Amino acid sequence: MGLLPGPPPAALHSHLRGHLSAPRFLIALGSNCRLPDIGLPRAVVAHAMDRLEETAGQVVARSPIIDSRPVGPSRRTFANSAVVIESELAPPAMLALLQDLEVQMGRKRRGQRWGPRTLDLDIVLWSGGLHASPGLRIPHPLFGQRFFVTGPAAAIAPDWRDPATGLSVAQINSRLSKPR
Repeated sequence: MGLLPGPPPAALHSHLRGHLSAPRFLIALGSNCRLPDIGLPRAVVAHAMDRLEETAGQVVARSPIIDSRPVGPSRRTFANSAVVIESELAPPAMLALLQDLEVQMGRKRRGQRWGPRTLDLDIVLWSGGLHASPGLRIPHPLFGQRFFVTGPAAAIAPDWRDPATGLSVAQINSRLSKPR
């Protein structure tokens, strides 16, 4: 049996590079509340990064933690960051894991959107491209409008492209950071 002409199948191509890569997720993290036993929002975000490594998969990149002004009624400054995680989880399973971690770290979902929260975890992008299921859309519908998401994301995944627009994270971030 001979090989078909053309490029090798993707799995074979990955094997030729030396390994098969698990799907990757770009996750945004944010906090604007102190947590007893952990500390201020920056410590909460750093702790959440460690917990993601323990539960979600291999964290292959961590952005610096930045401070940002709140969106909506909250008055407290947020600590924000981003991670890239390799994980075999499907997007709905990753979302469930993130929401469980939020609850474990004291998040209470109340009727008011954009209020204070101990931890907010969002799937921004994933290596599978577009995804839509009940309660989950990837790319995150608002990520391209939020510098506190695109700034940290651009620090660790500048070339990752938004499958909806074709723009790189760095390009999206650049558009947000230009004076208007």
